[in-house]
Amino acid sequence: MTAGAVALVVYGVSQMSGIAYTDRDIVVVDFSMLSAKEKNNALEAANRARCTCTCGMTLAQCVATDSTCPVRNDNIDKIKRMVEEAKPRG
Repeated sequence: MTAGAVALVVYGVSQMSGIAYTDRDIVVVDFSMLSAKEKNNALEAANRARCTCTCGMTLAQCVATDSTCPVRNDNIDKIKRMVEEAKPRG
């Protein structure tokens, strides 16, 4: 398999995950301490939850794309809490 084909397969799998905005899009939040499953859970939550400024975006979308949102910092804090909640207890 060529490098291009491998890249295409990886891209396709990432698009099938159903997560529109990933940790690569939400660079202001550190997901590095999470396992793949935990990160996926936190990202799914951030991509489901809605911004409260009436824009209709998800938290992940807002943080990734709208630096002018009046509640963006609150949304960043909410995603950070989602990351904390995704960590295993122990």
